[in-house]
Amino acid sequence: MKRHESLAPLSREHHKALILAQLLKKDAPDYKGLPTEPQDKLVYAIGLFNESLKEHFKKEEILIGRVEHCHEDIKQLGKDIKSEHQQFTECFMGLDKVENLADSMDALGRGLEMHIRKEERVLFPLIQKHCPEELLNEIASLLH
Repeated sequence: MKRHESLAPLSREHHKALILAQLLKKDAPDYKGLPTEPQDKLVYAIGLFNESLKEHFKKEEILIGRVEHCHEDIKQLGKDIKSEHQQFTECFMGLDKVENLADSMDALGRGLEMHIRKEERVLFPLIQKHCPEELLNEIASLLH
């Protein structure tokens, strides 16, 4: 399903977050220009979270708030996604205090990837299917 233009900016932001998710995994390949050592990955991850991912979560929560009335599945999935955002925020903010950094980053990366895939493969298609075009167009102006 082609992504509606109102959701496309969030999908583009997901690309950067997926690269971060890959980078955090233990078995991650080296990415040119990105850190390779765990401590450097930690600094990069926290920086990216504070610079863009935190704001991305806010945009998605605004989106969910505007569309959750369109269908019960969107409403329930929206609750789950908001809860996951809170969990990810706590993980990123506590990452520098964990005992086993490599394992914690690996779990965070895998969880973040699953979360993004859920939004792209389940939430966004539900929104496109059940929300009227006028609402989708209104969302476009809210998220830009």
